[in-house]
Amino acid sequence: MNTHTIPYQIVDLTPGRRIWLNTLELSWTAHAIYGLLEVDVTIARKYIGEHKARTGESLSFTAFLAFCLARAVEEHKEVQACLKGRRQIVMFDDVNIGLMVEHKAGGKGALMGHVIQGANHKTYREIHKEIRTVQSAPVPSGRGMPSWFRSAMQLPGLLPRLTMALFRMKRRRDPLSFVSMGGTVAITSVGMFGGGHSGWGVTPTPQSLGLVVGGIAWKPAVVEGRIEPREMLNLTVMFDHDVVDGAPATRFTRRLVELIESGYGLEEMDEQ
Repeated sequence: MNTHTIPYQIVDLTPGRRIWLNTLELSWTAHAIYGLLEVDVTIARKYIGEHKARTGESLSFTAFLAFCLARAVEEHKEVQACLKGRRQIVMFDDVNIGLMVEHKAGGKGALMGHVIQGANHKTYREIHKEIRTVQSAPVPSGRGMPSWFRSAMQLPGLLPRLTMALFRMKRRRDPLSFVSMGGTVAITSVGMFGGGHSGWGVTPTPQSLGLVVGGIAWKPAVVEGRIEPREMLNLTVMFDHDVVDGAPATRFTRRLVELIESGYGLEEMDEQ
């Protein structure tokens, strides 16, 4: 019998972490399609770097991805649809992008959810300003979550599981209430592959379409018949197979990659 005691300590989960654990239980899409992409972001990154050197302004890369995502979804809106019951599909006109934004609170970073409403009607500059404004604003009460949802996700014992079962039923019958909180599509950055190392992230989202931003690293690539070093972004695209089939998912993904690799929308920064 091993009597050696391993040093350890037990720390209570913070309320925010308990809420996040329960929220993830609601997020997993049972019938998901995942695409692991390598996207050339050399043009976009070069422009962002040159713009900062010229003006001192740090452009938001997340805003750039959100801008490209909104335009691609605008052209292929079926990828952000969601089920209503078992007989209907809800098709949304606006592209509302849910993402996590880091605030600085007391010298520490505090993450909170934010939805860019109608991103398909906004310019890159408008999305960039919105994200920067949210980042610099004080952390709101409840970190942007409705008080009823935050309270439900902190219930003790078995109550959270019962509550989540009710939430799943309500979301299937009335998806609009949940879309209003989290958006029609999502962008999340796992942040686990940094320092020039590449890698993909896979994480659940409650939306029918989600982008998971992985690492960026220099890799050799063929450009016009020549091998050149390029900055490659590892990007995971997740679709809900209940509402999106392979062909429309492929068309959407092809368009999204085209927009990102061309640095779409960044040129307008010098025009405003």
